Amino acid sequence: MPEAGLTLIDAILARGDLTEYHLAHSARADLCRRLGRTAQARGSYERALRLTRQEPERRFLERRLESCRDPS
Repeated sequence: MPEAGLTLIDAILARGDLTEYHLAHSARADLCRRLGRTAQARGSYERALRLTRQEPERRFLERRLESCRDPS
């Protein structure tokens, strides 16, 4: 199921729809994380963070981003 969702979000973003909407990138990051694609998840979380202005959302995304970091 995450793969189908990722395909849909990627298609929407590729059309240029919602490219500046942080929740689209956050959703993409979550799906990538679930699929074990941590590098892609990190990139999408970072993009969502750049677009997010509300502090509670920033803290949530920062925690998610931290969970995708390499343990080294």
